[in-house]
Amino acid sequence: MNYRFITIEGNIGAGKTTLAHMLAEHYHAKLILEEFADNPFLPKFYEKPQQYAFPLELFFMAERYKQLKDMLQTQDLFTDVVISDYLFVKSLLFAKINLSEDEYNLYQKLFEIINPQLVQPDLLIFLNAPVPQLQKNIKKRNRSYEQQIEDAYLQRVHNMYIQYLKQHSVRTLMIDTTKIDFLGEPAHFQQILKALETDYAPGIHRL
Repeated sequence: MNYRFITIEGNIGAGKTTLAHMLAEHYHAKLILEEFADNPFLPKFYEKPQQYAFPLELFFMAERYKQLKDMLQTQDLFTDVVISDYLFVKSLLFAKINLSEDEYNLYQKLFEIINPQLVQPDLLIFLNAPVPQLQKNIKKRNRSYEQQIEDAYLQRVHNMYIQYLKQHSVRTLMIDTTKIDFLGEPAHFQQILKALETDYAPGIHRL
């Protein structure tokens, strides 16, 4: 496999962290995981989104930046494989959904200062999951503050990701999670590993 830095993305409950663990174990890779539990604003946001959206998104952006900066600086990306379960630009995508226009404009300025300082992934794996499947996974993992997430919100997140991928030439392997059960079917996980042996051009490639 020629990809040294792989990022996994997808909607809430799509299975990003699960696949990241599986790939990291297979490739003996360094693993970078989103640390949701450290964000004190997350439970508050789900209760009062307008009040807590801005500090929530600022905290996430600062933590993601620090984590990626620290961990990628210590890696030799020519010899070590790094797997992350988030793309830094997700900060901007969620901010677009959650913030008011004035807040988003300020947030975007901060993002544009920070983002060029980070190493970008060689490949993005995007887990494309329908809303009913997301809701099933959210209920199964049983984080109390997530249980009231509405279908409409998940659909907005999905639309934002797809719009971003269509507008930017990100080298993306899009996996249809209704057809690829990488956790439950070992043969499906092997399909993903085989797909990662392909050198993809920039753009969306489907599995």
